[in-house]
Amino acid sequence: LQRMLSIAVEVDRSPTCSSRKIADDIFPFILNIPLRSQREALLNTMESQLLRCRLLELLFQHSCDVPTTSSMSLDKILYFLSHCSVLPQFQDETATWQRWDEMLQYLSLLLMSYHTFPLAEHLRSSLSDRMDLIVQKAKPRLQDSDDISQLDIQLKMNDFISRMQEALGQPLPLQTQEKLFMLQ
Repeated sequence: LQRMLSIAVEVDRSPTCSSRKIADDIFPFILNIPLRSQREALLNTMESQLLRCRLLELLFQHSCDVPTTSSMSLDKILYFLSHCSVLPQFQDETATWQRWDEMLQYLSLLLMSYHTFPLAEHLRSSLSDRMDLIVQKAKPRLQDSDDISQLDIQLKMNDFISRMQEALGQPLPLQTQEKLFMLQ
């Protein structure tokens, strides 16, 4: 299935458009996956970075009180960090800290997926155009919203940690602290 999804995204003339269509169709099913381990298995084994990025973007848009319409960028990931609430209560009964922990896991995965597709593989281009870009050794263009400062990151992380500690009402578990450090 993962290979078929990856091929479906890549062979289209517009991989960005096809990934959006496929993600829009798959997303309701992700919300109905009962266990975190099953959701993570699906997202971690996804071969198409572009499709995984789009699915995670939809998941975070779903968890934001005020969704943003900006295109995917590092700035948008910071927006999710500061505006999303804990991920929706899935069908499994998990503690609040575990849902925050899952959100951190997905934010890291989103950041890795986003970093991979525009910066390394020209995946926004069709397969035939991508070959030309590789032959020309063209560097992918960064978006203006990818230019974020270390101060922006620090402020958003501090705000996020404060919101998380307030919601949990207790010190953060060690594994969550480690995920925060890795995300930063």
